[in-house]
Parts: sequence; C-alpha cells; structure tokens
Amino acid sequence: MTFPNDENGLVLAEMQDAGIDLSKPLTVEFFQLFEQEKDARALAEFVLSSDMNATVKVHPDQTPNIWDVDCQVEMLPSYENIVAMEEKFEKLANKYNGYNDGWGVQQDD
Repeated sequence: MTFPNDENGLVLAEMQDAGIDLSKPLTVEFFQLFEQEKDARALAEFVLSSDMNATVKVHPDQTPNIWDVDCQVEMLPSYENIVAMEEKFEKLANKYNGYNDGWGVQQDD
C-alpha cells in the first residue's frame, strides 16, 4: 500500500514497514495541547459527551503551564480516516483555545 508524501502518509508507511496491520482497527491516539486547564477539561467533557466513542485523558504536559488532552479512538487507520479525524480534533481544539499536536498508536508487545 502506498501513501501520500506528507506527514500522515510517512507515519502510516513507517507503521506498515514495521509490520503493523493497517487493515484492522487500531487504537489511534490524537493529542491536543492547551495553555489553560479549564479549556483542556472543557474539550475533554465535550468529547466524552459526544458520539465519538473516544476515551480521554487530561494531564499536565512536560512543558510547564501546558495541558494535554489525549483522545483514543478505535478506528481503521486508513490515510483518509486519520486525516478526517485529525481535522475534526483540530477544529474542536481550536474551539476550546487549543491545538492538535498530532497522533500515534501504541502497539502491544
């Protein structure tokens, strides 16, 4: 399978090269960053009350005065699905004064 030559495409190609089966649903984690804890918690509450079926973790970032909202979504990790979900999280994060900081997957050993 080939992917577009952009950041998402390169990550998916690396995952494929590492032997990850991209034809099966995976837990994909999308990261949002906020300067205010109240904004981070507001996004988390919105996501949890939505129909996104996401699990959410709010925690302080390693950078001082920054809050992380990590949203895990079980999904088929196709390029189109990743781009669409990342755009959705970008819009939501912007609505709550934050921004999307990428995505990743954790592989079980």
